[in-house]
Amino acid sequence: MAIKPGWQGRFYEDFEIDDVYQHPLGRTVTEADNTWFSLLTMNTNQAHFNHEVGAASEFGRQLVVSTLTIAIAVGQSVIDTTQNAFANLGLDEVRLSAPVYAGDTLWSESLVLEKRDSKSRPQAGIVAVKTRALNQHGHEVLSFVRTFYVHKRGSDRARSLFPTAMEPLARRGTAEAS
Repeated sequence: MAIKPGWQGRFYEDFEIDDVYQHPLGRTVTEADNTWFSLLTMNTNQAHFNHEVGAASEFGRQLVVSTLTIAIAVGQSVIDTTQNAFANLGLDEVRLSAPVYAGDTLWSESLVLEKRDSKSRPQAGIVAVKTRALNQHGHEVLSFVRTFYVHKRGSDRARSLFPTAMEPLARRGTAEAS
């Protein structure tokens, strides 16, 4: 039986300037997500968790807290950008260009802006990407530039830590694959 590794993410060498990664997982934001995130982060602006305050605002309803929108977009990008990163170095040029509401579905994509070898860490490089989030209608709701350290392929710290199984994986009811 052949073991096929799952997606291991990009290493420094895999990034090419001007490549765009459309991150595969969309995320619908719920009212519970917004309330819990607001409470967890101690955001006391009632526009995020009080229906009456939201309804009386210029938006006519509760807004999703902007830092939740940022967190979702960063999270969506990890699979394509920072699966092999070990440190974020900066989050710059953050633009919140349209409101997000409970029920909106967010999608994100990232453009590789620059990359360079690290002077202090020879087994790593520094990459900058511009990420933006779109709602279900294709309207941009957020953009930012994120800079991060990422391992080079073959780096000691980039090796898989997947444990060796005590018993091989087998088909149901058989000791080995047929």
